Amino acid sequence: MYANILVAYDGSEISERALEAGARLAALTPEAKLQVLHVFYWPTLVIGDAFIAAPPARATEEYEYTQALEEKAREHAAKFGASNIEVTTLQGSPAKVILEYAVTTAADVIVIGSRGLSGIGEFVLGSVSHNVVQHARVPVLVVK
Repeated sequence: MYANILVAYDGSEISERALEAGARLAALTPEAKLQVLHVFYWPTLVIGDAFIAAPPARATEEYEYTQALEEKAREHAAKFGASNIEVTTLQGSPAKVILEYAVTTAADVIVIGSRGLSGIGEFVLGSVSHNVVQHARVPVLVVK
């Protein structure tokens, strides 16, 4: 089975199902590591030499949300038998960060929901999951 399972997690219902699937996979092999990755993205605006980022209040909100999300992910994964759980939060373009993290951590498989919190990808497979499927160097399990 898989020894190093990476789950992309954003707190949406579909990512909860992806986390459950990843945790169940990890439970099949006692020494398997379940890595849960939450990626947040702050759009920035660059006009000439000016750089406009999210206001500090938004940063505080994101930090608090992230802390709660990490704890929720640990608890949810543990319910389904995963014991070696690592939760990480990174900032950046979600698909790019997920793919880079999979390479950096030598993930054997990526588990991702078919779409996440942004409603833009409701037409077909979400843009993040589609990008991950197209560019991953390891198998990708897409959960609906």
